[in-house]
Amino acid sequence: MSTYFDTLKIGDLELPNRIVMPALTRARASREGVPQPIMREYYRARASAGLIISEGTYVNAETCAFEYAPGIYTDAQVEAWKPITEAVHDEGGRIFCQLWHCGRAGAAALLGGQAPLSPSGVNDDPGMVDVYAGLANGSYAKIMATPSRAMTLDDIHRTIADFGRAAARAKAAGFDGVEIHAANGYLPHQFLSGVLNTREDAYGGSLENRARFLTESFAAIAESFAPGRIGIRVSPYAAYNNTREADPHATYSDLAQRMQGLGAGYMHFADMNGWFGNPARDRILAALRPHFAGPIIGNGGLTPEQGSDLLATGQVQAVAFGRGFLANPDLVTRIAKRAPLADPRPEGWYAAGALGYTDYPALAETQPA
Repeated sequence: MSTYFDTLKIGDLELPNRIVMPALTRARASREGVPQPIMREYYRARASAGLIISEGTYVNAETCAFEYAPGIYTDAQVEAWKPITEAVHDEGGRIFCQLWHCGRAGAAALLGGQAPLSPSGVNDDPGMVDVYAGLANGSYAKIMATPSRAMTLDDIHRTIADFGRAAARAKAAGFDGVEIHAANGYLPHQFLSGVLNTREDAYGGSLENRARFLTESFAAIAESFAPGRIGIRVSPYAAYNNTREADPHATYSDLAQRMQGLGAGYMHFADMNGWFGNPARDRILAALRPHFAGPIIGNGGLTPEQGSDLLATGQVQAVAFGRGFLANPDLVTRIAKRAPLADPRPEGWYAAGALGYTDYPALAETQPA
């Protein structure tokens, strides 16, 4: 029977607790994707998490679903990440970089006039693809996605290499490992989908072929990080970005078996439907658990009490709380003390400086002296 405060091994890395901070897009980088000093304060305050997974971080300049999100493909970006990872380590924390390519979720206005890339150029649903940008009036708003272009084999091979280069840069920036963002309708997820991926070459068709982009990206990343320091985030039943799948159970059972064979450090599921009263957690676990023996991180609308039950029954080995960490920088302390949790405010979620970012107080600051 595990609890939040048992240690957990991710590869050769020992976590002091099982409370994970997942990736949270906050759009506080520069227009060029360079992390800003305020991000150091934000991550430092949350270093008590057993593991921090950084916000989605672009692997190259050919992708952008959220303007002002950071990258890890230039020297300037790497240098700006270094004080952030150092701050987390100074507080005794551990931090992975979430490697991100958005695929068809993009707009030419954010990509220098170029069309977003996707496995097969399926563009039947632009209104259901989420792309966000900073407007001239200072607002941050959803904009219309641009129709994507089907990737050539050269595009695919270049992008896989970019995942490998991004991992090498993440290591140089001081990250302890990386997480591949294969969820939420982004590029690796698009390759897994038999609806969005209609290719007839080695990257489409069979389960093996549809998983090839992800497994080859994993291999490229493993040139910099041991497999046990590489995690993968998946969302088999999520409707976000309208990534449709005829048989999610078959697709993700197969993927879990492949991740087991590659020695992945963990699988992290995002049950986005859990936020809307229709959780798919049991179906996700039914696909992953029989085929993957490593740690599974649960995520998606969970309360601390629900997470505790999942740990106690062994269904997951760690629990991630996105909105919990957003509004409670000291979430670990609050869970330990069974203290009330602050609720996140929608104001300032994206691209708004300190507002809704570094202005949430810790528990000690809210109590009388």
